[in-house]
Amino acid sequence: MRTPTGPRVLCPEAAVSRTLLLGWVLVQVAGASGTTGVVVAYNLTWKSTNFKTILEWEPKPINHVYTVQISRRLGNWKNKCYSTTATECDLTEEIVKDVRQTYSARVLSHPANAADYTGEPAFANSPDFTPYLETNLGQPTVQSFKQTDTKLNVTVQDARTLVRVNGTFLSLREVFGEDLRYTLYYWKASSTGKKTAKTNTNEFLIDVDKGENYCFNVQAVIPSRRANQKSPESPTECTSQKKGVSKDLFFIIGAVVLVVIAFIATLSLSLYKCRKARARRSGKESAPFGVA
Repeated sequence: MRTPTGPRVLCPEAAVSRTLLLGWVLVQVAGASGTTGVVVAYNLTWKSTNFKTILEWEPKPINHVYTVQISRRLGNWKNKCYSTTATECDLTEEIVKDVRQTYSARVLSHPANAADYTGEPAFANSPDFTPYLETNLGQPTVQSFKQTDTKLNVTVQDARTLVRVNGTFLSLREVFGEDLRYTLYYWKASSTGKKTAKTNTNEFLIDVDKGENYCFNVQAVIPSRRANQKSPESPTECTSQKKGVSKDLFFIIGAVVLVVIAFIATLSLSLYKCRKARARRSGKESAPFGVA
């Protein structure tokens, strides 16, 4: 009898055994190459205020480390925060070189013992980020204020940024120019009704009621943006007008005091003359008559 020469058909149990064996071999190879425990980063988020810019992500590494790369649009990748166990990377130094550029970043995951690792690391991409359009505006500061009669003058201090030109750090106004505006919210200290004033400079000069105290705060605004237009409001400041005697009333009181002083002086002088004259008459009447 001839032996069949057709293809051998494996029983199901043998097929399952071979599949499990192949899987075990792949796991051992992966472990030997150092890829066990490597997790791809996720939830990449830009955090930026006044151009201070940090990229954050998850999760915390266990058996692996991260390397961050950043690039301008159509540019080359540049390594930052190499082989770190942190889940954030400060990219300010790169983005302040040109805040109007659009940047991309990616976080590479590779084994902690990367010296023997030759494979391509897994990575995750960040959303694009344009600092000029997206950095948050920090809380502004009131530099000075003064209320005189019916005028309130408020000066806003521009925050310093980490954007540099010729070695000098620029202010927020120097970066944004007339795109940056300020809004003043003000109200009587005895009331809650707010009024607003706006300026594309750093000075406010508004009309107020004489003798009334006012409270106010300011907010930075970039109206041309689609998002992140407004900063948090500054701490509230209040004027302190002393409700003393007005100038007109002061002059009136002064004039009255002078009149009273003059009257008293005149009366005293008159009384003195009267007493002196009376003393003379009394002296003459008590003197002896002369002989004719």
